[in-house]
Amino acid sequence: MGTLTAQERLAFQDSVRRLLADRGTEADVRRVMETDAGYDPEVWKALAEIGAVGLLIDPEFGGAGAGPLELELVMEEVGAALLCSPLLSSGVLAAGLLQALGDRDASSRLLPAIADGSKIATAALTGSRGTWTPDAVAVRGRADGEAWRLDGQASYVTHGQVADLLLVAADTPEGLAVFEVEPAAGVAVKALPTFDHTLRLAEIAFDGAPARRIASQRPAWEAVEEALDLARVALAGEQAGGGRHVLEFTVDYAKSRIQFGRAIGSYQAIKHMAADLLLESESATSAARHAAAQLAAGAPDAKAAVELAAFACADAFVKICADAIQMHGGIAFTWKHPAHLYLRRARADAQLFGAPSFHRERYVAELEAAHG
Repeated sequence: MGTLTAQERLAFQDSVRRLLADRGTEADVRRVMETDAGYDPEVWKALAEIGAVGLLIDPEFGGAGAGPLELELVMEEVGAALLCSPLLSSGVLAAGLLQALGDRDASSRLLPAIADGSKIATAALTGSRGTWTPDAVAVRGRADGEAWRLDGQASYVTHGQVADLLLVAADTPEGLAVFEVEPAAGVAVKALPTFDHTLRLAEIAFDGAPARRIASQRPAWEAVEEALDLARVALAGEQAGGGRHVLEFTVDYAKSRIQFGRAIGSYQAIKHMAADLLLESESATSAARHAAAQLAAGAPDAKAAVELAAFACADAFVKICADAIQMHGGIAFTWKHPAHLYLRRARADAQLFGAPSFHRERYVAELEAAHG
């Protein structure tokens, strides 16, 4: 997976920032998050046109051919704007999984439409346990002549309600495999309630659903793990960008809010809280960018870096948002204040693709394996 030059990387990040500043305002977020689709098709089209949707996809299949470094920077802008879109589902998780599997026929058929945004894809990788491990897969594949059919249930499927294409992990008599499924006969999609209204999650039941097996050049779960690592780096970038933005508008508030004749930012308690949050924000950004760099380089400790970023950025985003609400006072507890929206995104993000405790355990296991 290639990378852009440093100058190209920053220029691309700036183009995403400008697009979201113009069409991803707080008013836009509040409007879009209450729609059935949960995203703005026009903004989605614009993201595709500038190359954000096909960022990770090889140029052979219509993408930009970029890598984790560019992805992390783009997702910092996504987090800062609280973008409502299936970018993480389609452009990262599904695209990453298809490329990790290495089936050229499937890539040729599916990736160009994912890259240009005309097809929204997502991956159904876990059951109701939501542990994101092979033993949590609750869908089974059975041969039906030369075709396949799927039975069972997948849960916590991001943007499953709007996906045109499902990539489904399923157990088969030959072991775990990934299947291509269209949401049609035999597929029942049910929206799950979410604490964060900007996020769409679905539960999908398969009852003899027609499926096409995607060939894999490696054990299928290895490909799934590679795609999940990309998604976790993307999520870490989103958390770092969101946390930094919350800190910025909270500091601005502390400078302008007058209480007892003084800006509240002049009080020692507020200064200490702001200093602590600055440390959280900078640490999260460092962890996310380090994970992206290690993954891009194929470094031996890349997996450990991804696991570290997964729990560190999740915890930092939650803390920044919770403390920011305290620093704003009672006004930030209301639904109409932006801090409230960011706190909901932070708490939801912290559970996507594995809770912080899950990643801590895996991080320790990686360290033990490296030094054992």
